[in-house]
Amino acid sequence: MIDRTALMIDPKRLNEINDFLMQEDNPLVTGLIDVIEKYGGVHEINKRAEEARKLENLLAQLETKDSTYVKDLTWLQEQRDDGAFISIPEYRRKILGNKANNMKFDDRFAVTLEISACQYFPWLIEEAKQSIEKQELMPGRFIRVRNMAEQTADNQVIAFAAGMQIVGASYVETLDTKGTYPGPDGAPVNVHLGGPDTITGYFGGVGMPNKFPLKWADEYLNYYTKYGVKQVLNVNLGSILVGYMMHKLGIDMEFKISVFVGNDNPYACLWTLMTAKLFSREDGTSPLIGFNLS
Repeated sequence: MIDRTALMIDPKRLNEINDFLMQEDNPLVTGLIDVIEKYGGVHEINKRAEEARKLENLLAQLETKDSTYVKDLTWLQEQRDDGAFISIPEYRRKILGNKANNMKFDDRFAVTLEISACQYFPWLIEEAKQSIEKQELMPGRFIRVRNMAEQTADNQVIAFAAGMQIVGASYVETLDTKGTYPGPDGAPVNVHLGGPDTITGYFGGVGMPNKFPLKWADEYLNYYTKYGVKQVLNVNLGSILVGYMMHKLGIDMEFKISVFVGNDNPYACLWTLMTAKLFSREDGTSPLIGFNLS
C-alpha cells in the first residue's frame, strides 16, 4: 500500500523558500518593495486608500471636475434613503406569495446577482431605475473590464466607485497592465497573442512580459491610493503571486482570478489555493476573494 505521508511537505523545503525570499539581493522581492516604497510604504498607502474610498471624498473629486455624475449620484442616494429599492423579504413575497412568510431560507447558500461586465457608469443608474420601477433586485456585485486610462479620463472610475458605496455593492476593476496591452506597433505586448496560430499566449492565463508584474503592481497602487479601488481582476500567474506578496507585506488589496487563468480542474484549484494559504497573513486572510473556473 502506498504511504500517503510521503506527500507531506518537509519543513526544510519551506525554510529554503523562506531563505530565498529573505535574500537581500533577491530582485523579485526587492523590485516589489521598491514599487511599494514609491507610494510611501504600506501604512501610508493603506491610509490614502481608505481616505480616497470615502464617499464624501469621491463626490468632492467629481464636484471639483464639474461632473454631471454628481446629480445622478445624489439621486441614487435619495432613492436608497427613501427605501425605494425592494428588500430581500419583499422580493421573496413578490415571487412566492404569502407562503414566503413561513419559509426558512439558508443564507449560507445565498446567491449573489453579479453583472459582468458593467463598463459604463450611466448603465448603473439605468439599472437602478429599472430595479425601482419593476421592483427587481439590485445586483450586489459588478465586474468591470473597461480600459482604466479611458474611464479615468471621463471620471467614470470615480463615479462608479461612489455608486458602489451608495448601493453597498462590491466591484472589480481590470487594470490595463496585461499581455493584451498594445505595444509601440499597436500589437499586443505578448507576441504570442493575435489569433488561432498564436493561441498559446492564452495558455495558463494571459501572458505578461517580464517587467509587467511589477508594472501591474504600480498601476494597482496608483488607483488604490487615488480612488480607493480595492478589488481587481487578475489574469496572469505572475501578477497573482505579486498580489499574494503585496497583501502579505501589508497592502490591504484584494483580487479575483479570471477565467483566463485556466483553473479548470480540482488539482489546478489546489495549486492556486495552496499558494494563497502559503502567503496568507497571521490571521489567515488572503487577497483572493474571487475565483473563476475555466
